[in-house]
Amino acid sequence: MGIKTVAVHSDVDTNALHVKMADERVCIGTAQAVNSYLKVEKILDAIIRTGSQAVHPGYGFLSESASFAEALANINITFIGPGQKALHGMGDKLMSKKLAKEAGVNTIPGFDGIVKSVEECVRIANDIGYPVMIKASAGGGGKGMRIAWNDDDARYISVGIREEVEG
Repeated sequence: MGIKTVAVHSDVDTNALHVKMADERVCIGTAQAVNSYLKVEKILDAIIRTGSQAVHPGYGFLSESASFAEALANINITFIGPGQKALHGMGDKLMSKKLAKEAGVNTIPGFDGIVKSVEECVRIANDIGYPVMIKASAGGGGKGMRIAWNDDDARYISVGIREEVEG
């Protein structure tokens, strides 16, 4: 294809395959990701210094960052990955499910709104059918995720999740 490549890397990744295979290499910091791969300003500096026209963010780190994609757009650099709208949507559980449904992707049965009360939680769980997973939409890393096997579980979990997320 005749496309020249630039690899950014931390100091300990100097001998990584993606770095060795690149036409040009730029060390952007130390091994800790917060000092290298997550430092958007260092990556933007490398892009500008090398005259890059597009960025493939790899997998992880900034690959799902809408703000990184936006920063690239602001300097007329192509982000090779999902558009900003998709990135914003995938960062929100309720929005991502809505977008998936709109795109015709099969999703598991569930409730896509905000449950306002314990009894509403029980009613929705009965509509779906037990067992159900009850999850706080704002909880990250599994926070607030529980399985209810019956109405009593749903009541207990609903109260507990509210306390965990609010507290």
